[in-house]
Amino acid sequence: MKIWIIGVAVLGFLPGLALAEAQSETLFKHKHWEVEVVSFDDDTLACLAEVDATSESFSIWVYPDGAVKLQFYSTAWEFGEGETANLDVKIDSRSPWTLTNAELYKNSVLFNLPNGDDGVRFLVEVASGTRLYLRSEAGDEVQNYSLAGSRASMDALAKCGELITGPSNPFN
Repeated sequence: MKIWIIGVAVLGFLPGLALAEAQSETLFKHKHWEVEVVSFDDDTLACLAEVDATSESFSIWVYPDGAVKLQFYSTAWEFGEGETANLDVKIDSRSPWTLTNAELYKNSVLFNLPNGDDGVRFLVEVASGTRLYLRSEAGDEVQNYSLAGSRASMDALAKCGELITGPSNPFN
């Protein structure tokens, strides 16, 4: 039933694509998470799951080509353009994930999750986790985020992603 509701919400949002600026529609909210479908001014769609604490956020973006991008945002950060850093992400007491050459852009740290098993394992850890720690390469904590509600939100993000990455021919 949930996929049907999300599908109706995404399909109902499609007519708004001709608008001149990016818009979003909330598909699902649970605890600290919000899942949205976003349309950009170039008529592309993305799905977004986000833990937002007003001036700081942790987001997972899913694009129509299947790419998945992590975004860590803080109004306290002021990066230039073209900078990169190696960072660690630790979920609960599990082994840390190394984000090699994460892009530092303005107020965000951006990282493309790898396709395949590693990317899936990371998302499964997020779904089953309670707290995510963003750390420097040396292991110093930079920021942490609550993952309360992540299991249901990752399910909603996956369903949204399936709808925007699905085949364009419904008869195939």
